[in-house]
Amino acid sequence: MPFTVVWFVGLCSLFLGYGVHVEASHRGFSHLQSQEQNTTATYQPYRTGYHFQPAKNWINDPNGPMIYKGIYHLFYQYNPYGAVWGNIVWAHATSTDLVNWVHHEFAIKPSIESDINGCWSGSATILHGGKPAILYTGIDPQNRQVQNLAFPKNLSDQFLREWIKSPQNPVMTPIDGINASSFRDPTTAWKGPDGRWRVIIGSKIDRLGKAILYRSKNFTHWVRAHHPLHSSNNTGMWECPDFFPVSVNSTVGLDTSVNGPSVKHVLKVSLDDNKHDCYTIGAYDLKKDKYVPDNGSIDNSSGLRYDYGKFYASKTFFDSSKNRRILLGWINESDSEQDDIKKGWSGIHAIPRNIWLDKTGKQLVQWPIEEIETLRGKPVDWFSTEKKAGSEFEVLAADASQILEVLDITAAQVDVEVLFDLPTLEKAENLDPSWNDPLLLCSEKGASVRGSLGPFGLLALATEGLEEQTAIFFRIFKGQDRYVVLMCSDQSRSSLRQDLDKTTYGAFLDVDPLHEGLSLRSLIDHSIVESFGGNGKACIIARVYPKLAINDNAHLYVFNNGTENVRLSKLKAWSMKKAHIIY
Repeated sequence: MPFTVVWFVGLCSLFLGYGVHVEASHRGFSHLQSQEQNTTATYQPYRTGYHFQPAKNWINDPNGPMIYKGIYHLFYQYNPYGAVWGNIVWAHATSTDLVNWVHHEFAIKPSIESDINGCWSGSATILHGGKPAILYTGIDPQNRQVQNLAFPKNLSDQFLREWIKSPQNPVMTPIDGINASSFRDPTTAWKGPDGRWRVIIGSKIDRLGKAILYRSKNFTHWVRAHHPLHSSNNTGMWECPDFFPVSVNSTVGLDTSVNGPSVKHVLKVSLDDNKHDCYTIGAYDLKKDKYVPDNGSIDNSSGLRYDYGKFYASKTFFDSSKNRRILLGWINESDSEQDDIKKGWSGIHAIPRNIWLDKTGKQLVQWPIEEIETLRGKPVDWFSTEKKAGSEFEVLAADASQILEVLDITAAQVDVEVLFDLPTLEKAENLDPSWNDPLLLCSEKGASVRGSLGPFGLLALATEGLEEQTAIFFRIFKGQDRYVVLMCSDQSRSSLRQDLDKTTYGAFLDVDPLHEGLSLRSLIDHSIVESFGGNGKACIIARVYPKLAINDNAHLYVFNNGTENVRLSKLKAWSMKKAHIIY
């Protein structure tokens, strides 16, 4: 049998110890100095097996992702000299499947006056004839943020190993009232019906966050529009903006320049204040060059997010080979700067996600790219085993707290999918109208707090005695006119170490739990628990550093700590092979 039912009558006592934590913001370091590396074997259990990360040192924003002549290109912010931020260059890797990667020489590094103090984030655009171009932020001798342009040296080289900077650099400068310290991260450009290219740059004036709009006929000479594409009060600096179309009627991706009656647009901004990637869905007025969010699409930190855990500075691109839009993002750390220096590395990237517009038109749906499934080993499927006649479901019983261990898998490096069915929702707890902050609600009602319908879900990177565990779970509440589903990622007992960010994350999930059931997929990778609830309607990444639950000492469980029965109608898991990453 691939699973063992383990009964813990005293499970609640094993869950005790959960607390409320304040989410730590992304650390930024102003010093630009290299750090001595003191990498020891102690830290190697935390390196991931199938998430993208360089061999060593600091990594942050994904930059300029694209596909060229059948080859995927990923550039990223990188410090060649240490595990903290500084000395930033554009590192470069290529792939045929977005899973296995080959690293190349740095594509862009400080070499001209307009980037001598740093080559910061930017994007790639495919021009007429299939020629790629990169726009990126450089820091000039006056420490102003300016925008620069680069082209491949040799278009016949499908790996695009050499790049030439335009002699016209910088092509955009902070003049006419632009804040010179808040003028960065150009997007992929799009072409309007007038034949002119458009691009937006993230900026702010005081607390007004905005996307400054530029236009160009030839991609070299850019003119600032009289108005921003969009702006919003009290949002602070808009970093790494992204603007792209999505189809109303299909899940296929669209080229960035597509528009029409069956198209909506997405504006994503990375909010520097709280390090959240927030987005709105709305309409792009071609005549006015203005973006207007739909009614109910909130354009501040309380609105929609790509991911409700550690995920920032994301970037999308149109994959023309498979007609899909791919989302990439940076996962920052939960340990200290000194820990990063000791282990010799900091930061990784999330699994690339395919994204499309939900059928309601009110949010995006995200799902790991199908190529990641090539790393799956032999499936362990609870429902493929022989069962007693008439036994269709495994019932996670209410009369005693119950956990079910998933065996015959590598629990530290696994892909797991579960589906829960609820026989009835009559006994769901009433939702207090003041409970409108899912993060706070998850913190107050963690995995140890017993309710009626929940908590139930997964315990990842857990020790056998549950001293350490990362709980990903659901709770169901009865609202005024509908049932409300809460999805949580509780890290408060993820490690016996006390010097870590153990924030509990949460999101409300827009699903019908009675008729759809509740699905959960988690990609577990040593120090990452990347979870997708409701078939990708809510995503939460946890960055955890267990002290004991590492390698072969890690376990994976399914649990129900509610007072009502929950039916487990699907449980399937795959040990994951390592991705091939050549440095």
